[in-house]
Amino acid sequence: MNRFITFEGVDGCGKSTQLRRAAAWLRDLGHDVVTTFEPGDTPLGREIRTLLLAGEFVPLPETELLLFLADRAQHVREVIRPALASDAWVLCDRYSDSTLAYQLAARKLGEGAANLSQMLRFAECGVSSSLTLWFDVAVDEAMRRMNKRAESGEKATRLDDEAASFHQRVSVAFKQQYHDESQRIVRIDAEQGMDDVEAQVANILKQRFGLAV
Repeated sequence: MNRFITFEGVDGCGKSTQLRRAAAWLRDLGHDVVTTFEPGDTPLGREIRTLLLAGEFVPLPETELLLFLADRAQHVREVIRPALASDAWVLCDRYSDSTLAYQLAARKLGEGAANLSQMLRFAECGVSSSLTLWFDVAVDEAMRRMNKRAESGEKATRLDDEAASFHQRVSVAFKQQYHDESQRIVRIDAEQGMDDVEAQVANILKQRFGLAV
């Protein structure tokens, strides 16, 4: 089993904070950990991220999907595969489950397009996660957190600024993925405080990978 763990959920679910905490915890145990994210964690990916989330021109849904897949292929080849080959833990903020939730479900690109799942696999270049942590939080709470971030000066992306109905479709899609792949995807109750959520993550990693603490 590889140690490629993806962190997923609606914007505002707290996954990025928990990824940083999990990485610090694992490093304290003496493990080599690589943290990464999508889109944008390669030189080419940074250009793609700007086009997707903050550029002058707004991509059409189909273009958005293809740009995310291009970023993923570059990301896997340049970052994820080499890290796994060096026997590191790889903690990734968003991966293919986000594409399924945001582009295929929320943008409604998956309707009547069975070959899109093959495109997702192609972009993964043979690398899938051994564990996905889904940070489940009500959309109203997630949007409250996003608004709080904006008030503190954190710049929103195009996806952050989508209507509540869009984020609700994303949430429903993640829940369906969890029910479809409950062996790989583990639900985290992200409504709790940060320390309690961190404890959930640590317990799952201990159980799944047999970590001795």
